Amino acid sequence: MKLTANPSAARGLGAGLAGTVLLLTAACSGSEGADPAGAGSGADSVEVTITPEDGSADVRPDLPLKVEAEGGTISDVKVEQKVAGGEQEEEPTEADEVTGALNEDETAWVADWTLTPGAEVTVTAVAKDGDSGEESEFTSEFTTLQAEEGSRLELQSNFPTSGDTVGVGMPLIIDFDLPVQNKARVENSMEVVSEQPNEGSWAWLDDQTAVFRPKEYWEPNQKIRVNLRLAGVEAADGVYGVENHQLNFEVGREQISTIDSDTHRMVVERDGEQVKDFPVSIGRADTRAYTTTSGTHLTMEKYEELVMDSSTVGVPVDSPEGYKLDVDYAVRFSDSGEFTHSAPWNNSLGEANLSHGCPNMAPGDAKWFYENSYMGDPLIVENTDREVEWDNGWSYWQLSWEEWQEKSATGEPDRTDDTGTPGEVHGDPQE
Repeated sequence: MKLTANPSAARGLGAGLAGTVLLLTAACSGSEGADPAGAGSGADSVEVTITPEDGSADVRPDLPLKVEAEGGTISDVKVEQKVAGGEQEEEPTEADEVTGALNEDETAWVADWTLTPGAEVTVTAVAKDGDSGEESEFTSEFTTLQAEEGSRLELQSNFPTSGDTVGVGMPLIIDFDLPVQNKARVENSMEVVSEQPNEGSWAWLDDQTAVFRPKEYWEPNQKIRVNLRLAGVEAADGVYGVENHQLNFEVGREQISTIDSDTHRMVVERDGEQVKDFPVSIGRADTRAYTTTSGTHLTMEKYEELVMDSSTVGVPVDSPEGYKLDVDYAVRFSDSGEFTHSAPWNNSLGEANLSHGCPNMAPGDAKWFYENSYMGDPLIVENTDREVEWDNGWSYWQLSWEEWQEKSATGEPDRTDDTGTPGEVHGDPQE
């Protein structure tokens, strides 16, 4: 729809060229003083076209929102979305902002992100007349298509969560409730921003799990912000993301622990300095199940008290090799049942490897490690003949950077010290 300038409608929308207010209410309000009908102020006035046009209904939320000016330049674009019948539970975050980019001569603006399904959308653009320099305001109001029940992509879980403090190896793990087919679009809707320079890439473990890993360990003592701009992204045919999310967590001190099977020691370094040297006893290695896995692991979760059950690794409790033990200060580092933990019964700490696969520690040492471990701290095991699989737990650092990128749908790295993502989130209008 082409809208001709109405100078009297211009108001101060600010100097920025992007912004949104996500109002989860049932109310509907237009932009006061706007002229969606396009009443003109003369033949030489700037003309603006907003797509989708005013009055459109059931617009696909993944189609690109555009503003184009003829006879002038675009000064500002504001996008307001209201979800009918909703209740605002939280204040909008940066993840809800529909930012956009101007072309070089400032005559065309295209939204960076998709729109929320089932929303009443008001687009307000300010354009400057090329002859008079006067600014005028233009408005288009339309509604987006609802995401149908059973076709609504939602976030099922994520690690870490907002407020967490994590180790320098921590990945970002996103689980969806439905399969994702348009993986590149979903990848490009998830923006990771760090205070310190790095680059990272997404990898898909399956159709419902995406993992972001940086190329190098995170620099310690910094904040990470993640904008999951999923609302409106077509994840599969007719399946749309319905909600945006923002995650905020911190990377703490750098702590890297190394267990050497040959020396029966665990050395802990913090910020490059050795802080602990513990005697340990790891897997006795007479069977594969009882061999501690070598490689770069990450600490995943911890329990002050835990029942260790051999049946969870395929060995019945009532068999000759079975066991069921209550242990203290357990820190998990794989999905194959490996934990560091207190083992006061083991008299061979620092001398021999006699465990069922878990690094046994003295009670005081195990407690210290339990109390001083963050989720995502690297834990490296050396000199066993069982290499940990890259997808056993969070052992993603087992893959080279090139191998990791091969598991991305885009194949493109993403700079984390800058906003934006490598590619397109919008769907094809012809689809």
